[in-house]
Amino acid sequence: MAKTVFSIVVPVYGVEKYIGRCAETLFGQSYEDIQYVFVNDGTKDDSMSVLADVLERYPSRKDSVVIVNKENGGLPAARKTGMEYAVGDYVLHVDSDDWLELDAVERIAEKAVETSADIIYFDFYKEYTNRVKHDREYDYTAADKAKFVRNLFNYNSYGYVWNKCVKRELYLKHEVFFPKYAMHEDIYLMTQLIWYADSIVHLNMPLYHYRRTNPGSITAGNRRKRRGDSCMNLIDLYEHFKDDLADSPVSPVLTDIFLRSGWFSIVYDFGYFDKYPYLAEMIRKTPVRLGHKPFILFQLFIKLYAMFR
Repeated sequence: MAKTVFSIVVPVYGVEKYIGRCAETLFGQSYEDIQYVFVNDGTKDDSMSVLADVLERYPSRKDSVVIVNKENGGLPAARKTGMEYAVGDYVLHVDSDDWLELDAVERIAEKAVETSADIIYFDFYKEYTNRVKHDREYDYTAADKAKFVRNLFNYNSYGYVWNKCVKRELYLKHEVFFPKYAMHEDIYLMTQLIWYADSIVHLNMPLYHYRRTNPGSITAGNRRKRRGDSCMNLIDLYEHFKDDLADSPVSPVLTDIFLRSGWFSIVYDFGYFDKYPYLAEMIRKTPVRLGHKPFILFQLFIKLYAMFR
């Protein structure tokens, strides 16, 4: 039986201090059948030179490496470009300032052979300056997909794209939209992929190291811009599916999309109520719910505001 092939897609921008360790753990994987797609997103530093130096130490991996050079377009566009070159049965996204356990792909491959799941997701380590935190995922199956998606939006589960290995066929079979903006781009993608999956399996094992000390990371950026990018992604996702909401990926999270967009529009003066005239009407129809963000008091305030729009 042919081995399962994995494609690892790695966007590269401004990570010369970190990509060496990332690349070493990718090329040093105990599993052999891996295609590597590195997307040079117009980086201005020496990231690509560092990558080339590391690759020289792993000659057996050279024929499996694809380097794609493009103008800087941001993380979502780089991931999308990488997907155009991926050929594996499964796709794993890795951020170039993070790193993997050396047996990560082997462990995922074992679970893939055992289950043939559409999505295999796993635990991870958060790497801080003076400590390491092991973050554990909840167990979900495809029967729980609506709950899984809701929990991504309410931060009760992790929306990260890099701790979820997905069958490439899932991208090809469905019209999966990629986000325009970087903040919560992973939730944007995973909302769709989880919804389309027929089988979801949790691998109860930490395989990924998420660096929390890179000052250049997206989550370290300007708060107002991050909030705006997040809301624009959420509204864009809704607009892709608004003509057929009943069985769409956004159907479990309409409350979250409208209330969060309304709240941040009020707090940061984004003007979404004027830009999207339907927003006030949708908020007025939205039920107040426990366990959602914004919290109950803020939900009531947003609904009151929307009544006078």
